[in-house]
Amino acid sequence: MSAGPSSSIGATEGRITVGDGVELSYRFDGQEDAPVLVLSHSLGTSMALFAPVVRPLARSFRVLRYDARGHGRSSIRPGGYALDRLALDVIELLDGLSLDKVHFGGVSLGGAVGQALAVRAPERIDKLVLANTAAQFGPPSGWQERIELVRAQGMGAVVDGVVERGLTAGFIARAKDTVDVLRQLVAGSSPDGYIGTCAALRDADQRRTCALITAPTLVIAGLYDPSTPIATARFLRDRIRNPDTGARSSYIELETAHLSCLEAPKPFATAVTDFLT
Repeated sequence: MSAGPSSSIGATEGRITVGDGVELSYRFDGQEDAPVLVLSHSLGTSMALFAPVVRPLARSFRVLRYDARGHGRSSIRPGGYALDRLALDVIELLDGLSLDKVHFGGVSLGGAVGQALAVRAPERIDKLVLANTAAQFGPPSGWQERIELVRAQGMGAVVDGVVERGLTAGFIARAKDTVDVLRQLVAGSSPDGYIGTCAALRDADQRRTCALITAPTLVIAGLYDPSTPIATARFLRDRIRNPDTGARSSYIELETAHLSCLEAPKPFATAVTDFLT
């Protein structure tokens, strides 16, 4: 895994300004005529989170990654964000790139954005992948404590926790390079962007609205995920149903912690490709 975007065929990069003046950084990888798959990263990382899975996914899709506001190379707007605004960012990104309908895959925060997007603008989503995410991310008090911690001590105060929740102990012990890159991503994140996004997750509760999602959905769970455990993934699986048949969402469990695209990139990419194709 490299700290920057991976090199791939047909790679292009750019920036788009959304309605409130924030600039979003984006990157395409893959053939221009392939179906577009948007990938949305976790809190405190960037599009680089998906570096290990871009190449296998780009064999079948035109992969569009972007840095969420306040993350990576996208600009920062101080203050608390709202999940609805993060979903609107995606809509405005698609509008700016003249993309009517796409596949969307999100990890953790990105999965929360995907849920909101699929409810707000169902006509823009072909198929949806929700990985290591939840309809509601625990009590608001925990997020408020994290906001105060970063406000007082900076990003260094949360790096160890992100690594320990994101990856299993065995993977941490044997994959030093990947762990180091993850640590660098989190440590280098903007405190203001992190705090603003924590506010969005603090206030988000999609336990009722997720049942309104009509897009065919794959839920990916990590067997050892302490942040969004199996029960939260199964909740999404059971609530998001095929509107025609009533069948539950597609579902897979990987032997990972919270960041399955880092810890098990091949199974992750295979599951996503098989579902979308």
